[in-house]
Amino acid sequence: MIELLIYAMLFIGITFHILGALGLHRFSDVYMRLHASTLCTTFGTIFIALSAITYAIMFSSIQLAAHSAFAVVFVMIAGATGSHAIARAAYRSGIKPIIALDDALSKVEK
Repeated sequence: MIELLIYAMLFIGITFHILGALGLHRFSDVYMRLHASTLCTTFGTIFIALSAITYAIMFSSIQLAAHSAFAVVFVMIAGATGSHAIARAAYRSGIKPIIALDDALSKVEK
């Protein structure tokens, strides 16, 4: 029964990675592509690591579970920080969003 949970989490993680790759290919804007790649790395990697944690707990390998949990925390922090830095650098270099109703950041960045 636990194997089905592991397979489901792997399937969800792989699906997020595939959707992220499609988003990188299909989206036209830098910011939309950044959003797709961030979702891909964050959620896809988290679900795959959670399946590894479940597998490790099932076979009582606490060391593997701890390393995978550390990787999940690192991916969550690094993904959000890196995406923010890339988006801010793109905006400061003059790349404007294609679809933007209100550019509130332009008032703050002056």
